[in-house]
Amino acid sequence: MAETKTILRALAGESQAVPPIWMMRQAGRYLPEYRATRAQAGDFLSLCYNPELAAEVTLQPIRRYGFDAAILFADILLLPQALGAELWFVTGEGPRLSTLTTEAEFEALKPAEAVHETLNPVYETVRILSRDLPAETTLIGFAGAPWTVATYMVAGRGTPDQGPAHKLKDENPALFDRLIARLEEGTVEYLSRQVDAGAEVVKIFDSWAGSLRGADFDRYALEPCRRITAALKARHPGLPVIGFPRGAGERYEGFAQATGVDCVALDDGVTPEWAAEHVQKDGCVQGNLAASHMVTGGEALVEETRRIVRAFSGGPHIFNLGHGITPDADPDNVQRMIDTVRGG
Repeated sequence: MAETKTILRALAGESQAVPPIWMMRQAGRYLPEYRATRAQAGDFLSLCYNPELAAEVTLQPIRRYGFDAAILFADILLLPQALGAELWFVTGEGPRLSTLTTEAEFEALKPAEAVHETLNPVYETVRILSRDLPAETTLIGFAGAPWTVATYMVAGRGTPDQGPAHKLKDENPALFDRLIARLEEGTVEYLSRQVDAGAEVVKIFDSWAGSLRGADFDRYALEPCRRITAALKARHPGLPVIGFPRGAGERYEGFAQATGVDCVALDDGVTPEWAAEHVQKDGCVQGNLAASHMVTGGEALVEETRRIVRAFSGGPHIFNLGHGITPDADPDNVQRMIDTVRGG
């Protein structure tokens, strides 16, 4: 069945008259059926660790919209929790983690191979999805990139500028490098088990890559992605990998060649015309409609969707947003976007 799946064809380098489409955070709070299931679970983490309910919310946007891919419902911070960090969510504010800023706190982390004990429910979710998804729908697994996950582990929460992580890497690079290495190892273990359970593609989300500059981008965004990709492909020959160094700007150019990823996901900070010339020449690109169009809709949504499809029509392209859909999005606008991509 694999060769007929449009996402896998794009990832293999094939240009298609109608690009396949899925959407970051397509299972989420903008959908009433998601909100109902989350209420049933009790809280966000309980939903992530309940395989039946996590599979259900993953399937909801497939039933409603017929996306070409489903992405596992989980969270990038489950990995640090599996490594021993404390994790909880504050309603209306987001995730909180125990902080890691000292050698002693690093030494308290578990080894990478110990993550499976905590993450086994996630693999069960993947197995359910592998069984229950429509035959034509690609299943995407994912994890956060080491730099992005580290920014949360050091600060204990999301920050506007990732300042605490920058401070630690500058003041104690040896400790920070050890943390990055542990996260790399854990990410390989985590994603490899997702593939074993049925994920056909994996995506590495580096949501805060844009705060890295120059040599720091190479050291903490590019190189970890390269090492993780190489390790996964060694374990799972032929596995497609999508990299998303959000905010990379001009550093999107050459990222696929430098890391070995099969596709580069683009935020909306670069134009599709620039990306077609500078990024798509190296292979598949994914993106990059501004998520705000899912809120505002109208003719601007249709025009921008057509512009992106047109700009990337000369090569392999997976249509997506430039970031995750927001809770205030209108589900009808999602349908309009899909109709525009598929029907012109």
